[in-house]
Amino acid sequence: MKQIFRYIRPFTGRMCLGLAIKIIGTLMDLALPWMLAYMLDTVVPAGSRSNIILLGLLMLLAAVIGISGNIVANRIASAVARDTTRAIRRDLFARCMSLSCTQVDKIGIPSLETRLTGDTYNIHQMVGMMQRMGVRAPILLIGGICCAFAMEPALALVMLAVLPFISAAVYFISKRGRQLYREVQLAADSMVRKVRQISKGIRVIKAFSTQPAEESSFESLNRGLSDKEQRAGIIMGASNPIMTVLLNLGLIAVILTGAFLVNAGVSQSGKIIAFMSYFTIISNAMLVVTRMFIMYSKSSASAQRINQVLDTPEDLERLEDNTVYTQSFISFQNVSFAYGGTPCLQDVSFELEEGQTLGIVGATGSGKSTVIKLLLRLYDCGSGRICLCGRDVRSYKSDELHSFFAAVMQNDFIFTGTVLENVRFGRDIPQSDVTDALKKAKADFVFNDPAGIEKHITAKGTNISGGQRQRLLIARALAGKPRVLVLDDSSSALDYATDAAIRGGLAKENMTKIIIAQRISSVMNADKILVMDAGRVIACGTHEQLLDSCAIYKEISLSQIGGAVLE
Repeated sequence: MKQIFRYIRPFTGRMCLGLAIKIIGTLMDLALPWMLAYMLDTVVPAGSRSNIILLGLLMLLAAVIGISGNIVANRIASAVARDTTRAIRRDLFARCMSLSCTQVDKIGIPSLETRLTGDTYNIHQMVGMMQRMGVRAPILLIGGICCAFAMEPALALVMLAVLPFISAAVYFISKRGRQLYREVQLAADSMVRKVRQISKGIRVIKAFSTQPAEESSFESLNRGLSDKEQRAGIIMGASNPIMTVLLNLGLIAVILTGAFLVNAGVSQSGKIIAFMSYFTIISNAMLVVTRMFIMYSKSSASAQRINQVLDTPEDLERLEDNTVYTQSFISFQNVSFAYGGTPCLQDVSFELEEGQTLGIVGATGSGKSTVIKLLLRLYDCGSGRICLCGRDVRSYKSDELHSFFAAVMQNDFIFTGTVLENVRFGRDIPQSDVTDALKKAKADFVFNDPAGIEKHITAKGTNISGGQRQRLLIARALAGKPRVLVLDDSSSALDYATDAAIRGGLAKENMTKIIIAQRISSVMNADKILVMDAGRVIACGTHEQLLDSCAIYKEISLSQIGGAVLE
């Protein structure tokens, strides 16, 4: 929770104001039973109507001050809780965006989503409740006990006998509750993960008619989450009936003791009525304190999960190294890498000059996309060195490194918005450059639509075809005018004529191009082609050279284009 308190500190002034108002309002609430006892035992027997009216007006004023103070203080508390949670959510989102791919893989996107939503909501509730009741309840509790002792010590001792049992129950229940709420959050992560999988694959699920299996799988996770929530709810909910029973037993003892005292002439009926009011105030305060412990148990589990993200150290640290290791524009030097298990790249080496085109082909799982991820420094290589402009990519600042590239990855996304917004992608790109990029990407469907670049695109581009989506993604990459264009299987949904037209246009662009493709026709004009198999570069050369020297490349070429050579 220490990390969370750091976000509350900037609002200390507002909190102090709200707490001061809350204290004044609470003291007014405490004064009312005392004033009532004084009226019943002293003013009323004296028969002074003016004194009765005056004291009644004072009680009304105290009630108005108490209500108004609580309303104002609660509004301040809500504003502080809102601003605190907004700051936490902002920093948490920024930290999520700066996590490396390795860290995202480890934590999991569903877990990050629940931390940004459910966990921050729990913190919001805790900050608000602690301000609204964190001062009021203890003052009512302690003040009520003090007033009870001052008014009738014998009855107060009877009441205090119950408090140790209540404290012990609250302690053990809240201790168990923290662990249970952590289990609930983990189960919620699993369910969010399943919902994401189902929503992303809904069309495939319907096509294969596997709805019953998916419903059964989801129901299993849903039942597990419900069981954990029920267990946590039962344990934490037990505090209320336990408290109620103990407090009612105390109240019965107080009433019986008070009856004997009044009957013996030791006490007065007004004091007993006021004491019962104080007992009710103390009982409600104890119930509120119990609820605060429950909320604290839930929020502390959420705070721990949030802190895990905020405290995650940078694992892609910049190297202070400006040494020039090679004269080539892009260079891989004996690079090996593993995602955590079996190495997926082993001893990969190649060089590429600026303005050249590199093609990479190979079977699925051969490591083609991993080469790009390492070049963009989405991951750090396990061994070897990757250089850009002669310098180790680890020596660049993140923004500086990524300014070289524009990439169309295999699983790129289209978001809800216009064509213009999707191509700009939050960058300050002139509309003329957007239009030019769309033309180069052969996105003619945009210009044939009456809305043009203001055409609305739904989430994931469901209202356009797969080929149209790929052309929008290519336009997005070209609009930034990068020095290095990366196309990772970006033409799989295009027909051969459109693919050839785009390649012909790209050949005229003065930029370095790296093309990963399953089609030989997409890379056959490249200056250099890498053939990969099981994470290794088994051959490198031009199309004609590989037809002569690489059996695997020749086999792929024969199956696709009949082994054609360049003219």
